[in-house]
Amino acid sequence: MLSLTRLFCDVDDFCKTFLPHWEKTQIENGEKKRRKKRCISPSEIITLIVYYHQSGYDTFKWFYLRYLPKNLSKAFPKVPSYNRFIELLPDIIGPLTAFMQTRCGRSEGIAFVDSTPLCVCKNIRIPRHKTFKDVAQRGKSSTGWFYGFKLHIIVDDRGEILSFSITKGNVDDRKPVPKLAKNLIGKLFGDRGYISKKLTELLATDDVELITTLKKNMKPRVIAAFDALLLRKRSIIETINDQLKNIFQLEHSRHRSLTNYMINIVACLVAYSYQEKKPALNLRREDLLPLL
Repeated sequence: MLSLTRLFCDVDDFCKTFLPHWEKTQIENGEKKRRKKRCISPSEIITLIVYYHQSGYDTFKWFYLRYLPKNLSKAFPKVPSYNRFIELLPDIIGPLTAFMQTRCGRSEGIAFVDSTPLCVCKNIRIPRHKTFKDVAQRGKSSTGWFYGFKLHIIVDDRGEILSFSITKGNVDDRKPVPKLAKNLIGKLFGDRGYISKKLTELLATDDVELITTLKKNMKPRVIAAFDALLLRKRSIIETINDQLKNIFQLEHSRHRSLTNYMINIVACLVAYSYQEKKPALNLRREDLLPLL
């Protein structure tokens, strides 16, 4: 399990540098605000919300009310009530997202792109769903129709997340790719949902080669043997999506606000970034380096 001390030190060091500059950019309405010192710092809030995703608990409320008092009371002796903690969460969405950006890996020539649906409720309950009304949208994935959002991620062959984006469920998978691939180099592998001549040419201007599988009605093409092998290894990103959903509680239907929903997604990605053994292709062996 993730080391609580290591996580807090990383978060606290980041917040000490980031928060003073970030607070200066916040727009105020000119009214005087009472800045009463809180019993829990932003670093502690981020640490707890990320640590929850590594705890194995299905709900944060049970983690906060049952696990925290029994196991983390010495590390967090002055935590507020559960309701007050939830009220404080929106304040850390900016620092948390920025911290995740620092946890993203650096491109080294091989990357895989994919999206995964994030359902906010079952299809039969869409007419009664109110929390994300007019925000979530219906979309279609390889498993069928869903209602909610999409998480788009790019990962490397070591299982490190290179970039991520959250969109509505009806957004085309190809739309966020140019922004996601902004800092990439080398080759980007995707499934047939990313087939696009315009996108391929756009990425080529940034020296990124988009390689995708073909649809059944498309003519076969000649590609390098190593590229064909990597296309067959795209399942690494599907494995990562599976871990995010089944180990780190990425997807559930208990959210009550959009802000806290986004915090849950980003905190889940941060928790995954600390996982010691990530899905990997073991391509960095000496015998394979010439192919890279």
